[in-house]
Amino acid sequence: MNTPGRGISLQWMVALAIMLGMLLLGAGLAWQGYRGISQTLVAAAGDAAQQVGKTIDERARRLVDPAQSSIRLLAFNPAAGTLAQRLAQLPQLVENLDANKMLSAAYVGYPNGEFLLVRRLVDPELLQRFAAPAGTRFLVQTMSLGEGGAMLGEWRFYDSALTLLLAKAMPDYHYDPRQRPWFVDAVQRTGTVLTRPYVFFTTREIGLTMAQRSTDGVAVIGMDVSVDDLASETRDLRMTAGTEIAVVDDQGSVVAYPDLLRVIVHEGSHVRLSNVTELGIPSLQRIYAEQPQSTRPALYQVGGQAWYGMRVPLTTLAGQQLQVLMAVPAHELLAGARKVLFEQLLWTAALMAVLLLLGGLIGQRIGRPLHQLAEQVRGLADFDFSREVGVASRVSEVRELSRVLRRMSGTIRSFQAITLTLSRETQLERMLDGVLKHLVDAAGVSGGAVYLYDTEQQQLRLAAACRGDGYPAALAVPESDLGDLAATVTQALELRGRSLAVVLDDRSQQRLGILVLQLGGEAAASEVSGPFRRFVEELSGAAAVAIETRQLVEAQQRLLDGMIKLLADAIDAKSPYTGGHCERVPQLAQMLLDKAVQADSGPFAGFSMSEAERYEFRIAAWLHDCGKITSPEYVVDKATKLETLYNRIHEIRMRFEVLWRDAELAYWQGLAQGGQPGALQQVLAQARAQLQEEFAFVAKANIGGEFMEQADIDRLQRIGERRWQRHFDNRLGISRDEAQRFAEVPAPPLPVAEPLLADRPEHRVPWGPRKPPVAKDDPRNVWGFDMRLPAHASNHGELYNLAIRRGTLNDEERFKINEHIVQTLMMLTALPFPRQLRRVPDIASNHHEKMDGSGYPRRLRMGELSVAERVMAIADIFEALTAADRPYKPAKTLSESVKILVFMARDQHVDGQLLKLFLGSGVYREYAERFLRPEQIDAVDVPYWLAQL
Repeated sequence: MNTPGRGISLQWMVALAIMLGMLLLGAGLAWQGYRGISQTLVAAAGDAAQQVGKTIDERARRLVDPAQSSIRLLAFNPAAGTLAQRLAQLPQLVENLDANKMLSAAYVGYPNGEFLLVRRLVDPELLQRFAAPAGTRFLVQTMSLGEGGAMLGEWRFYDSALTLLLAKAMPDYHYDPRQRPWFVDAVQRTGTVLTRPYVFFTTREIGLTMAQRSTDGVAVIGMDVSVDDLASETRDLRMTAGTEIAVVDDQGSVVAYPDLLRVIVHEGSHVRLSNVTELGIPSLQRIYAEQPQSTRPALYQVGGQAWYGMRVPLTTLAGQQLQVLMAVPAHELLAGARKVLFEQLLWTAALMAVLLLLGGLIGQRIGRPLHQLAEQVRGLADFDFSREVGVASRVSEVRELSRVLRRMSGTIRSFQAITLTLSRETQLERMLDGVLKHLVDAAGVSGGAVYLYDTEQQQLRLAAACRGDGYPAALAVPESDLGDLAATVTQALELRGRSLAVVLDDRSQQRLGILVLQLGGEAAASEVSGPFRRFVEELSGAAAVAIETRQLVEAQQRLLDGMIKLLADAIDAKSPYTGGHCERVPQLAQMLLDKAVQADSGPFAGFSMSEAERYEFRIAAWLHDCGKITSPEYVVDKATKLETLYNRIHEIRMRFEVLWRDAELAYWQGLAQGGQPGALQQVLAQARAQLQEEFAFVAKANIGGEFMEQADIDRLQRIGERRWQRHFDNRLGISRDEAQRFAEVPAPPLPVAEPLLADRPEHRVPWGPRKPPVAKDDPRNVWGFDMRLPAHASNHGELYNLAIRRGTLNDEERFKINEHIVQTLMMLTALPFPRQLRRVPDIASNHHEKMDGSGYPRRLRMGELSVAERVMAIADIFEALTAADRPYKPAKTLSESVKILVFMARDQHVDGQLLKLFLGSGVYREYAERFLRPEQIDAVDVPYWLAQL
C-alpha cells in the first residue's frame, strides 16, 4: 500500500497564502528599494567623484596661485648683474618661501649661465646631506662667472634671520639653467610656464616647476612647487575605507597617491614617478586601461570582486592634462543599500509573522469542518468503517462534500459487511441471508431474494429473502429455460420493470441460481443501466464464487464423512464388535465434550470450541481406531490362548487321542504277551484317567479366564514333557514362509518322539523387513513413538501361549493390538488434512496415552495432551469396559466400570477432573441408557467415587 507524503492543512494553507503574498510584496518592495538606493548611491558616487576632482583642483589652485602671483611680482624686479646684487634680493625670495610652505625652492637663471637658488632646509635628512652648520634655515646655491669666464659654484648657509653662517666654494657643483626645460620654455614665452610633475632630485618631493621671464628679459625666475599635499588630500577624500584614488598625467605617471612609497621609483641614483601600471593597484590599472573618461561610475570585475570606477579631469593645472582615477568596492559602496534592504526584510518578516498568525486564525475557522471531515475520512482510510461521516458547515462546498462522503461511508460499510459475510460465514443459508440484507440496505431497494438451482429437481429453490412478500419457495425452471433465466424468473415473479435479476454462475459457467432485487420505483429503475448494475453484477460474481466454494466444501465434508463411515463399516464387516466400538466412542466422547464446553464453573469454565474445532473432533473420534483395519482378525478376535487362525486346542487334543490309543495298544500288547489282564486293565484305566484329567487342565488353561499361578505353569511344563511318536514328515504341504522357518532346524529321522507340548523354533516368526518403527531411537521414527518392540513378530509356542498368566494374548499379540494406534497415527499423518483439520491425527491417536506418561505410543504426559485428547481416553476406556460384544471378556456393569475408571484416575492414567465432570454431569448414565444392556445398569454411588478423586 502506497503512503502519500504529509500534506499541509487548509488552516496553514490560508495563512501561508497570506504570508506568501506579503512575502512577495515585501520582497518586491525591498528589492525595488534596494535597487533605488543602489542607483542613488552609485549616482552619488559619481557626484562625489566630481566633487573630489573639484576639491583636488581647488587644492592645486591654492598651491599654484600664490606661487604664480609671487613669480609674476618677481618678474618686475630690476636685473641684478653681480652676485652681490643678487644676494641683496635674497630676502625677497626667502619671503616667498616663508609665505608658501608648498614652495620647495626659488631660483633665478641668467642667459650667461649664472644661477642662484634659495632652498629651505628643515628636514634633518637634508641638513645632514648638505652638511649644514647648526642653526641653518636656508641654503643658497649659486653659479657665477669668475675670472677667465669659468663658472664658480658656491653654497651659503643662512639662519632664519638671513645671517650668513657658512660660505664654501663647491667646485664639483655644476648647474646650467639654460639647459633646463623650464628655462627654455620661459624664454620663449611671455607668460608663466609649468613643467610636468616630476620628482625633485634634491628633496625627493613630487612637484612641478613654475617659471617666467623677467619683464626686461635679462633673467628667468623659477619656483619648485611640491604637490605632496595632494597625496594626503586623496587619502582624506576616499568615499569608503577600500576606495582607491590616484592623480595621473596623460602619460600615466602617478602624481598623487596616498602611499608615496609606491609613487617614487628609484633607478640607481636617479628617481622618477611610477606609472599607474607599476603602482600595484589592479582596480586603478583597469580604469586607466579600459574605462573612458567619465564621471559616471562604471561597474567592472577585478579578481572576482565588483568595483565602480570613475575618471575625473583636473582643470587647474592647465596644459598638464591631469586626471583623478577613483575605484570604489561595490560591496562597500552598496553597504548602506544592503543595510536598508536587511532592515526592510526584517520589517517584512515581522509583518509576515503577524499575518501568519492572523491567517492561521482565519484558516482555522475555515478549515475546522474540513479537518473534522478529514479525520472521519481518515478513519475510512484506516479501515475503520464504524464511524459516522458528516459535519455541519456554512460553506456550501463543504456541506455537499460531507453529504457525498456520508453516503459513500454507508456504501462502504454495507460492502464491508457483504465481504465479511462472504468470507466468514460458513453456513450457506446464513451467508446468503447476510449478503442479501446488506445489499438491499446499500442499494436502497425495497427487497430481494436469492434462488439456488436444484439440478435434480430442475427448479429454483428459495435460499434467502429480504423485505419481500410473496416470494415462492420454489420455481419450476426446465433446463431449456436456463439460457434466459433472468427473464424467466422476472416473469414468474411478476416484477417486470421493477426488478433487477442477475444470474449466478460458477467458474465453469454452470448455473448456480439467480439474485433478484425488487426496485422501489422509476428513479431506482433508471439506475439499473448505470454503475449500480455493474456493482450488482460484480458482487454477484463474488457471491457466486462463495456459493460454489461453500457447496464444494459441503460436498467435500459429506464425502469425507461418507469415507469415514465407509471405513467404520469395513472395520465392522471385519470385526462386528470393533466396528461397534468405532461407532459408540465418538458419541460418548461428544457427550462428554459438550459438557466441558457448557461448564460455567470449575476447571473447564474457560474451555470453548468453535464449530470447526467440533467438526475436527468429530472426525478424529470416528477415526480413532482406524488403524485396527490392519490388525489381524485372529489376534483381535482371539478367545483362547492357543487360537491363531483356528483354535489349536484341537491339535493338542488329537495328541492326547494318540496317547490314549498308545495306552490301549500297550494294554493289548501286554495281553498278547501273556500279561495279567487285571493289572493291565488297571494300568489302562489309570492312563486313561490321567490323560482325561491332564487334557482337561490344558483345555482350562487355554480359556485364560483367571490368573494363572506359577504351580499351574509348572504342571503345564510337566504335562508337556510327555512324548508321542510322529511317523509323518511335518515339512510336507506347508507354505513357503513356514518352510523358511524350518530351514534352520535339521529334520530328525522318522519316527521321532516329540513332546506333547512344545515351544519349537518354527513357532517364532521373525519381523523381517516390515519391522514397525516404534523404538525411540529408530531413525525411521518421525512420529515420536516410544514403545517396546517384542523380539519376534509372532510366537505360536504352545507352552509359551498356555503359560499366559492373564487373558489370552501374549506379548507379541498384545503389541499387534496396540500397534493399531501406531498405524492410526501413521495413516492419518499421511493424509493431507486441511488446516482446520490438522489436529485430527493427534486427537485420534493419543487416547491410549496416560497422564503420568506411561501410555503409548508416545508416552505423552497430561500437559502435552489437549482436553479433546483426554476426553477421547475416557470415552475409549469406558466403552471398552461396558461393551457386551467382546468374545474374549464379559461386559462390566456400570458400577464396575466407574470403579475401574476411578482407580485409573488415582493412578494418573486418566484425567481426574474430566472424570469428575463425566460422573457429576451424568454422562455415564446417559450413555448407559442408550447403549448398555439393562442387566449392566446398576446403581452407582457418584458422591462416594467423586470423593475418591
